[in-house]
Amino acid sequence: GPPGSPDEDGDRYIEIWNNVFMQFNRDEAGTMHPLPKPSVDTGMGLERISAVMQHVHSNYDIDLFQTLIAAAARETQTTDLSNNSLKVIADHIRACSFLIVDSVIPGNEGRGYVLRRIIRRAIRHGYKLGARAAFFNRIVPDLAAVMGEAYPELVKAQNRVVDILRQEEERFFETIEHGMGILETTLKTLPAGGTFDGELAFKLHDTYGFPLDLTADICREVNVSVDTAAFDAAMQRQKNQARAAGKFKLGAGLDYAGAATTFHGYDTLAHDGTVLALYRDGVAVNELKEGELGVVVLDHTPFYAESGGQAGDRGALQSTHGVFAVEDTQKIQVGDAVLARVDEIARARTMRNHSVTHLMHKALREVLGEHVQQKGSLVDADKTRFDFVQPSPLTDAQIREVEVRVNAEILANSATQARVMGIEDAQKTGAMMLFGEKYGDEVRVLDIGNSRELCGGTHVARTGDIGLFKIVSESGVAAGIRRVEAVTGDNALAYVQTREHEIRQAAAALKAQPAELGAKLTQMLDNVRTLEKELDRLKSKLAASAGDELVQQAMDVGGVRVLAAQLDGLDAKGLRETADKLRDKLKSCALVLGTVADGKVSLIAAVTPDVTGRIKAGELVNFVATQVGGKGGGKPDLAMAGGSEPTRLPAALASVQSWVRNKLV
Repeated sequence: GPPGSPDEDGDRYIEIWNNVFMQFNRDEAGTMHPLPKPSVDTGMGLERISAVMQHVHSNYDIDLFQTLIAAAARETQTTDLSNNSLKVIADHIRACSFLIVDSVIPGNEGRGYVLRRIIRRAIRHGYKLGARAAFFNRIVPDLAAVMGEAYPELVKAQNRVVDILRQEEERFFETIEHGMGILETTLKTLPAGGTFDGELAFKLHDTYGFPLDLTADICREVNVSVDTAAFDAAMQRQKNQARAAGKFKLGAGLDYAGAATTFHGYDTLAHDGTVLALYRDGVAVNELKEGELGVVVLDHTPFYAESGGQAGDRGALQSTHGVFAVEDTQKIQVGDAVLARVDEIARARTMRNHSVTHLMHKALREVLGEHVQQKGSLVDADKTRFDFVQPSPLTDAQIREVEVRVNAEILANSATQARVMGIEDAQKTGAMMLFGEKYGDEVRVLDIGNSRELCGGTHVARTGDIGLFKIVSESGVAAGIRRVEAVTGDNALAYVQTREHEIRQAAAALKAQPAELGAKLTQMLDNVRTLEKELDRLKSKLAASAGDELVQQAMDVGGVRVLAAQLDGLDAKGLRETADKLRDKLKSCALVLGTVADGKVSLIAAVTPDVTGRIKAGELVNFVATQVGGKGGGKPDLAMAGGSEPTRLPAALASVQSWVRNKLV
């Protein structure tokens, strides 16, 4: 019989499959509907087939998993190969690696969060085995060795998978120890069958990066449940707070009661329209007056609404009452006839930036690899900002290559072509589609240069209209996600001219031609290093000279030579050298030296070994430091300190002799 039933056969047999005859679909009302295509599901996967072929009793005993379990044991330094945590790690390295190969990146939502949860569960099991540093990523080569022949894409992406896993591990290992400490301490106070506080579970999630299911897994091991209702309430409370802090509270959630707007912005920048509806604070009104912020719904508009990363158009509404811009202070009424006019200059700049984003996306994939996928974008009149999957920073050479490729497409002056077609036809054209984006039955396919993507935005007529393209920054925004910002047209020209002006100014200051700037700076840095060495030599010489003079100033206090002096012109290194030489010359001594630089006091105290039983250098330097607004400490024979009140240094040094005398009494 089936496992768990009164008729089960125990361990005599191993279940290879269990036939499930699927004939009906039960709806919400409980009514059974025959399936159009009935089927039989066996549940017999490749792993079960492998277990049969290899004559083993468990999926984890097949050669694939045995290799990965051994690798996990190696990286966690575990000798017990039967430990269940090794099985979890072996299973999860496979799942995580193939998700990353398919361009899923650890994140806080959607598929990215699923991946992050799997990674962190594996890390937690490694932590349970004693791992205290990144280990998970080091199993990837073992996975590639056993699965790479069947899945060559895994071998091709191996380095990227390792990089992304390592970054995710390093981030979680920064917080896991604190989080585990809180979790384990709390669990010790709960009885078996108890409930873990949902608010605390949310804190572990929000502060220490513990997904709820990870906390639940750990609690389940000691027969403790998690108050998920309290967790959900805390999560919702945070979302509400974030929503309340948002700037944009109008428009997105309004019900326009069937009002529909026809968009004409692909063909014109100005179009007549009628005000269909007005909203103030989310409530329909008949007019908007001076000082009021509201939403205007037109029947026809040339304004492109913010979508697909492209910023919404700016401009004006012109009616018999006046011209209404963002800063307008007059009133507008429902039923007014208006001329909607887009800001032509802002639209042209935005189109240039949007079109070049497509070309840049294509170039990034050509230069970096097909793993590059868009993760976010912002296109407005000033710049384009593009976030994409990439585990490591772009090199200068890669940035230059992207610029060269994009500007080559611009110089080709290719015509832009937009076609509306069914989604299936669009897929057949090979147009790039964004993962996670929801598309309708009909989509707009945009061809610009060598790029073909689905896009509903506004674009230039020809690539040459973009003008110059220049990348102005490259940075990381999250693990495995890089951000590039770029400018085009007149903004790119202004950027280049500004940089040239700065270079000319720097060259003039160095009395060199711009082309000679690099060589001139190298020469100057070499000169600085030479002068620094000479300065160190002179300081050592000065310290030696000062040391000879200071020996004569040392006073005998109870058989110990005591010296406290201020030496100007020496840095901390010079003080140390002088103190060492004086200690050698004075034999049995306790000394304090001080210097002032940039308004700060530096102190050093040195005591010979025969005196440290009675006088500690750390106590001595701290005694002086407290008088000059500082503190310090160190070893019994040598200690350093600092202070912020240089005017009090002479008096502080003068008090050393009496302090030593009191210590020797």
